[in-house]
Formats: sequence, structure tokens, C-alpha cells
Amino acid sequence: MTNLKKLFLNHCYVKRLEINDNQLRIIELLIKFYKKCYKKSFFRNLFSKKIIEKSFYLVGDVGVGKTMLLNFFYENLKFKKKKFHFNEFMIYFHNFVHKNKKDSIEFFVKELKKKYELLYFDEFQVTNIVDAMILGKLFEIIFKENLKIIITSNTKIENLYKDGLQREQFIPFIEIMKNMCSEHELIIKQDYRKSKTNTHDRFFYPLNEESNFKINQMFRKLTKGKKHEIKKLSINGREFLIKNYFEKTARFDFNELCDRNIGSEDYIEIAKFCKLVVIENIPNFNDENINKQQRFITLIDIFYENKIFLITSSISSLENLDSAQSLKLPFKRTLSRLHELTSLKLKLI
Repeated sequence: MTNLKKLFLNHCYVKRLEINDNQLRIIELLIKFYKKCYKKSFFRNLFSKKIIEKSFYLVGDVGVGKTMLLNFFYENLKFKKKKFHFNEFMIYFHNFVHKNKKDSIEFFVKELKKKYELLYFDEFQVTNIVDAMILGKLFEIIFKENLKIIITSNTKIENLYKDGLQREQFIPFIEIMKNMCSEHELIIKQDYRKSKTNTHDRFFYPLNEESNFKINQMFRKLTKGKKHEIKKLSINGREFLIKNYFEKTARFDFNELCDRNIGSEDYIEIAKFCKLVVIENIPNFNDENINKQQRFITLIDIFYENKIFLITSSISSLENLDSAQSLKLPFKRTLSRLHELTSLKLKLI
């Protein structure tokens, strides 16, 4: 692990990535975190009064390379580990509790401990009261069981679940995180996702005949010779239909995905069967359609994690899409990811 910096420099060279001093600083901090967690020292433990950090919490703006850095660190660890997008982890938790008929967070964590030494939570965010009320006890037991955690987030620990319902009940979780985490901020002015050469743009606006014509033309080309079917997905006993499905390519109206009582589990299932998705008629967002926007943020996070190519049509350009006030920060990440997913060169599907 002491060679991590050298390996990272070589990784940047091979991948033709810009070498940034701020990112190198985070690599050095990760090396220190690893040594604190996994290199036992009798004298250090005997004389140190400071709690040894059990979590590395990396915060930063969208597109600065947080996930790239922690992915690199994670991939170079040689012990039992598991990466979760945070939405997926909470689904995993709720499904586990439901399946085992035990409302026992401690039982869940002990089962995790049998499999893993370290958990990696990517895109950590708290947006609903159910998760907010669970997290304090959940993480208290995770740390008690000496499971190590690495985290990426767009939000500083002290600002998690800011302005959320009954936030005062969430404060103990924040105190736990402050005590058990080493929190570091990655500051880079440039959004690397937007800085990539964009010669394959598939984000069409405004909503008019010209945009519709371009999407129809592209969709016909991509689905030529492919069989059309209505794809039926079964999600926890519910049926979800993809009405326009052509062998790993699907086409949806925005409301089909974000104006229904569906969420992370549905989007994860869609991602299993699709490589390219068309989403038409993305609206502007405000406080009146905040539920749609929250679903859209979750949808794009999951599609990004699963590397789903996108074709979209929207009421306005990415730079001018409005947001509900309380979702402006996570929506910055969504816009950045939309830019990338609609810009990367399409591969054969």
C-alpha cells in the first residue's frame, strides 16, 4: 500500500489522465488511513488518546474525481470488501430485514461482518426520513463491529439531511460520523466529466418537432433489425412493463419513469436488461414536482453506476434546467452525469 502513489501516477499515465496535486494529496491521506486501520502498533495504541478513524469520508463537488480516487484505492485492497451505491445498500438492508423477518440491525451487521472487512459507499446522501431514522443505529453497530468504511459524497457530514423532516433525531448520527470518520474535501474547479471532448451529444432540446425527428432517426438506426417486444420485469411481486424494448435498448417517456410510485429497485432492474435508454420530455423542476425530480436523480445515479448510454429530450439545455430549491446540490451531480452519459461514444449494443 505504500506504493499506492506510484501506482496511481502510473494509472494516470496509462489512462491519459491529468495529474492533479489535490488528488495526489488525497492518495497520501488514503495511505495514512490504511496504515491507521490495518497496521497494528502496540505502542501507538497504548499512548494514543485519539479514536482511530474507522471511516474515510471524501467530500467534493461534482465531477472532481472522488469516485475515481476511491475506486482506485478500493481495487488495490487485498482483503474482503464490497462496494455499494448508497441507494443500493439501503435497498439491500430493507430487503434483508424483510426476508429474515427480523427487525434487527445488529443481526444484519453481523452477517455483513462475516463476509466483508471493508464497505465502500459511493454517492452517500440522505434524502428520506425512513433512512435518516435508521442510519444512527446502523452505523453505530457497523463501527462497533470494526467494519471499515470509505465514502464519497457531495455533502459535508455536518450538512447531511439538511432541512430534512425531524432532523433533530438525525443529529446523533452526525456526531457518530464526526467521531469515527476522517473527513477530507477534494477541491478542483474543473468538472472532468464536462471537460471531455463532446462529439457525440445525444441531449436534445427544446421539446419540438426537430428534436423529436432527431431522436426518431437515431432510435430507428440503433434498433434496425432488432426484435420489438414488451419486456415484463418482476420486482418484489410487482410487474413493470417496458413497452418499447428492442434487445437491450428501451424507450420511455419521462413520466413513465418518474411520475409513478417506483424507485431504486425498479431502476436497478431496468439497468440489468438495458444498455441504452431513451428518455423523452424531461421537464423543468421546482418545489411542486420535487418527487419527480428526486426519482430522476436516483434514476440517473443508477444508470451512471451501470454505464447506461442515454438519449434524451428536454424542455431546455442542461445548463438551464431548473431545480427544486432543496435538491440543487444533488442535481448538480445529475446534470454532470447526464452530460457524460449523453456524450460518450456509443458502442455496439
